[in-house]
Amino acid sequence: MSKEPVAVVGIGQTRHVAARRDVSLAGLTREAARRALQDAELTWADIDAVVIGKAPDFFEGVMMPELYLADALGAVGKPMLRVHTAGSVGGSTALVAANLVAARVHGTVLTLAFEKQSESNAMWGLSLPIPFQQPLLAGAGGFFAPHIRAYMHRSGAPETIGALVAYKDRRNALKNPYAHLHEHDITLDKVMASPMLWDPIRYSETCPSSDGACAMILTDRVGAARAPRPPAWMLGGAMRSEPTLFAGKDFVSPQAGQDCAADVYRQAGITDPRREIDAAEIYVPFSWYEPMWLENLGFAGEGEGWKLTEAGVTELDGALPVNMSGGVLSANPIGASGMIRFAEAALQVRRQAGEHQVDGARRVLGHAYGGGSQFFSMWLVGDRPPDS
Repeated sequence: MSKEPVAVVGIGQTRHVAARRDVSLAGLTREAARRALQDAELTWADIDAVVIGKAPDFFEGVMMPELYLADALGAVGKPMLRVHTAGSVGGSTALVAANLVAARVHGTVLTLAFEKQSESNAMWGLSLPIPFQQPLLAGAGGFFAPHIRAYMHRSGAPETIGALVAYKDRRNALKNPYAHLHEHDITLDKVMASPMLWDPIRYSETCPSSDGACAMILTDRVGAARAPRPPAWMLGGAMRSEPTLFAGKDFVSPQAGQDCAADVYRQAGITDPRREIDAAEIYVPFSWYEPMWLENLGFAGEGEGWKLTEAGVTELDGALPVNMSGGVLSANPIGASGMIRFAEAALQVRRQAGEHQVDGARRVLGHAYGGGSQFFSMWLVGDRPPDS
């Protein structure tokens, strides 16, 4: 039996900020969920199941928050699942929900991901003491900086590439009312003059710490026919993982990322992603990961990704716009960041992206990764059903 086509008929985000002191976790998640329901013109009664995701519980210090969030999410008496795959969790949560629809287990599913980093300290939460992990300097940047250096050495990329990415994404964020960072006075010189945190990563080339949530309503063909506006259709979706450390692991271009992208492209019938995909929302928490992931995802050959960035190909008006919303560099509620990438891809093909809309976007990739470049989740959405 063929899979049921999956449509995105509702999308809701909160405004992503450093601290939402005005709401609890329940209030934050309900805000995103209600906006998604309003977009789809549905009520809680129309939802058959709920799938939520977030980053590790110790980030906020609330263990298994899904149990007390059930009421806020209209999930009382309904099936509810919790997903966790580190930083990629927002993407994998959406895919779990999509698979429930595709398998005809449920007709309409609300999926939501969130983080309230103001109630935690992710920097030190990710800095575990010896002997539980190797000494890496503080936070995720200390882990990824050597991999960026390795990429620079292998590709011959000039040291200005990271600043070009950050400058682009922060300018894109000015067109996105939900983005955390709105730096109206941003310049390339300011990015390059910002302090060095983890060589070669500068302060302005890193993601912020954000509070925020994102929700989507996924439904089947019958639900899509009742939608008030054209939906986004999932053309392909996949998850892949690999160990954090193993002999021969390529941190610059992980095999799991390549395999995940290849599976998505196979499902969607994509043979030349550079030509057949109109735009991409890629998980880039440190600016250098744009050119690295362009290669990993097959948009550029090995050692060529930085040339696309340098040539302006990934600009909002370029041939392959990347992170039109401002990306993770401009808003990073970790548990939700992957789902935001998926949701922003869907907004593009629904023509709902506002000032950061890409003209003529018909097929857009959403991408997330997490952990030590070990978890990957991706989907490709389009403006038409997969069988049309």
